[in-house]
Amino acid sequence: MVELAIHGGPAAAEALEIPEWPTMNEASEQYVQEALDSGHWCRNAGGEFCDRLEAEFAAYHDAKHAVAVCNGTAAIELALLACGVEPGDEVIVPSYSFIASASAVPAVGAVPRFVDTDPRTYNIDVDHLEDVITDRTVGVIGVHFAGYPMDMDRLIPLVESHDLFLIEDAAHAQGSEWNGEKVGTFGEFGTFSFQESKSLPSGEGGIVVTDDDVLAERARILHNIGREQGTTGYRHYRMGRNYRLSEIQAALALGQLEKLDAENRIREENERRLLEELEAIPGIETKPRDERITARGYCLENFRYDPDAFDGLSRDRFIEALNAEGVPVGDGYEMPMYRQPAFFRNEIGRLLPDGTDIPDYRHLHLPGVEELCRTNVSYNHKVLLADAEGVQSIATAIRKIQDNTDTLIE
Repeated sequence: MVELAIHGGPAAAEALEIPEWPTMNEASEQYVQEALDSGHWCRNAGGEFCDRLEAEFAAYHDAKHAVAVCNGTAAIELALLACGVEPGDEVIVPSYSFIASASAVPAVGAVPRFVDTDPRTYNIDVDHLEDVITDRTVGVIGVHFAGYPMDMDRLIPLVESHDLFLIEDAAHAQGSEWNGEKVGTFGEFGTFSFQESKSLPSGEGGIVVTDDDVLAERARILHNIGREQGTTGYRHYRMGRNYRLSEIQAALALGQLEKLDAENRIREENERRLLEELEAIPGIETKPRDERITARGYCLENFRYDPDAFDGLSRDRFIEALNAEGVPVGDGYEMPMYRQPAFFRNEIGRLLPDGTDIPDYRHLHLPGVEELCRTNVSYNHKVLLADAEGVQSIATAIRKIQDNTDTLIE
């Protein structure tokens, strides 16, 4: 019997050398220095990098328009405002995601309605979606969770049949494709984040993409305090917000975009090899392979853990043991979004019109997401940038734990 690392034995994943993140490249350094030297650090001061980032990001997605913003949360809020969401409207939101995927809705005065999560894909449960639609529903926010695209073949006809807008939260999905089309381009808007942990980072930042000329113009005005794009005067046409991205962050993101595809290819190939190993381990449930997913972007990746296949070993103890073996994993989002205190009536009610019917989220029970919160194990996308031997040692470490569960169960 090989002693587990948590008990002092050698780590099974010693070969897993995870690179630092984020990483600079020559293009990012060059563009940032040019932005600094220009003296135009604010977009409205005459700089060029926000314009360049928007043009290249839109071209990368085969989209007509892109609007750079200060972060991914602002991107979702801007998309909602541009879609014409009004106080008291209802917008369907995912139950498993970073809070911004839902908190953006009350931030613009609307009511979030939570849809269950498909635990196999971590995306919204399309079967449950229609049950959540009411006569006050105006749109849907769906997340391509961990860069694994939603089932657009089912989702698009459903939202169109109810005359709803769709905002694709693609914060995790820079580079993901569905049937050869980049995600973020199926709905009215796609929203992206450039936060430091993302695969296309600029510290903070974000962007929205759309093919709709009217929505794009509306978004440009709203993100610039109600002013027309490129103007610095004091004529404001709408009650907008200042969501502008700085020139320095745009320069950094522009350089990072140039290495995104190459890094995604490494991640995708390493994940392919790892999945072949993980799929053979009882109790480790990976996401289904779907030939309609023609390219993957990444922010993190996940699998589900079944303690019954590990002699009843709890997920928390499994994670602790796997970390000791040299594999950095965690439990991800520990609760369904609707359990967050931020969505309790006394908190969310401050943002909504008086008399608004607010669901009692504390007593909501959605089985898919609650199962996922009990079983999920997550790891960061940078793990998939290690060399092939190191990535495959993850499976070795899991098997080692499975073979020695008796030493872990108290």
